[in-house]
Amino acid sequence: MSKITINNIDYEVVNNYNDAIDIEQLTNKITDYFDNFDYICGDWAYGNLRLKGFNDKGNKNFKKINDIKNLDNYIKDYCAYGCKWFLIKKMK
Repeated sequence: MSKITINNIDYEVVNNYNDAIDIEQLTNKITDYFDNFDYICGDWAYGNLRLKGFNDKGNKNFKKINDIKNLDNYIKDYCAYGCKWFLIKKMK
């Protein structure tokens, strides 16, 4: 298990497809908006890092659109084919 810390929050690296994590870019992109998410998925499109938050069903902020069970569909439907992407999970 790999761990990273961003803005004093520890995350477990769940997936780092094609070495997608760039700590400097990620630190610049993550804001307090993502504090309520259990997971953050990042993907690279046209040289830009895009982030999306996901939650487990037990999270009080859970919404179906952000269900972590939909991650595979999100990668397939909203990310460029074969792009570099990662998934990090907030450590409790």
